[in-house]
Amino acid sequence: MMLVSSPDPAIDANLAIALDALLAENSVTRAAARLHTSPAAMSRTLGRLRRILQDPLLVRAGQTMVPTPRAQALREEAAAVVHSLGTLLSPGASVDPAGLRSTFTLQAADLVGAALAPGLLQLAQQEAPGVSFRVRAEELEAGPALRDGRIDLEIGSIDHVDPETQVEELVSLRMMAAVRPGHPLTEGPLTPVRLAAAHHVAVSRRGRFTGPLDTALADRNLQRRVSVVLPSHLAAMTLAARSDMVCLVPAALPGAAPSPLTDDARALGLHLLDLPLALPPLTIGMAWHPRHTADGAQRWLRKAVRRVLCARREG
Repeated sequence: MMLVSSPDPAIDANLAIALDALLAENSVTRAAARLHTSPAAMSRTLGRLRRILQDPLLVRAGQTMVPTPRAQALREEAAAVVHSLGTLLSPGASVDPAGLRSTFTLQAADLVGAALAPGLLQLAQQEAPGVSFRVRAEELEAGPALRDGRIDLEIGSIDHVDPETQVEELVSLRMMAAVRPGHPLTEGPLTPVRLAAAHHVAVSRRGRFTGPLDTALADRNLQRRVSVVLPSHLAAMTLAARSDMVCLVPAALPGAAPSPLTDDARALGLHLLDLPLALPPLTIGMAWHPRHTADGAQRWLRKAVRRVLCARREG
């Protein structure tokens, strides 16, 4: 047989797989069956391999084919290459949380961070003792911070529309009025007029005095008095627990299981009152950069957040 040399071939994983099958089976027909192709196609591939390697590889010996010395020398190497390709191109294996050694950086409002921390720490102690968490205030523009890795996950009311950001909605909540025990608003029906007449503490990182409640009151020609604006929900609830101020607190929708975002209000002894006005629901979600979608450690983190914020709903 005359062997014709050819230029260096482009890397072709299919050729390596075919070579492994041919050398393992010593048969064009059996190699074709192994790779779910036709004997004719496998015969053409064998011809191409012979030209590239400049060796017959398999030669006829009676009714069978036998490998050449070069083929015998290549058998283990070909099998190793195919095994490596399989490992390289297979989906990533599930991560064992017990082996994680990571610090995850989350960005969330103080109320969300306070609601998440106990549950996340408990899950980490049970499943991933090598994991720690850093919770940052809502101080960074989330899109770029997710993109460049300064934060792993943003949790809260996701209001940016960066097209590359992955967003998952977790739970819908409603706003309720939170007041101290014995507050005048706890006596008798809470009406829009009585609510507007009370003294309010608002929460805004940007120092804004108005929000959805003011819009709903304005529809009734009412205006509330906001005596102070604080940047922290926890500070606002603490003030309400120590004064006659009214603050707004997120809580579960009617008929739903309690939300951990209400735990701190209840711990402060605040009474939660249904608002006599229809406000849009508050949707809590999480956002991450798509490069982290398939990462095992990041998947554990997102699952942990779901379990903490939705556990009571899921049972």
